[in-house]
Amino acid sequence: MKLLLDTHIILWAAGAPEKLSESTRTLLMASDNSLFFSAASIWEIIIKLGLGRENFKVDPYSLRKKLVLHGYTELSITAEHALKIDSLPPLHKDPFDRLLLAQARTEGMMLLTGDASIAQYQESVIKI
Repeated sequence: MKLLLDTHIILWAAGAPEKLSESTRTLLMASDNSLFFSAASIWEIIIKLGLGRENFKVDPYSLRKKLVLHGYTELSITAEHALKIDSLPPLHKDPFDRLLLAQARTEGMMLLTGDASIAQYQESVIKI
């Protein structure tokens, strides 16, 4: 299965794996699953860093490098992904989450998330 990780799942997997459930760690470690991260997640992290929150300290350059070294595949943002957002009902307003879901649907992936709001979409979503 192709899994696109939501931004918070990426952050937990890379820096706080104890926050992931055993079943989530099993999904991430399964050899028959392919793991993807979106350029949108790196963009979201950079924006959050720019807000200057003291409790948010992530080096996006190092994170990207670690993800690639650990076998994650980077997913670029395309116009096709952006256009797919138009077909999503307005159940969730976060633009990054909506883009991630549009990418997952366009690419035939499952979006792995802990966000109950994005899980409302059901199709192409695995809520952990």
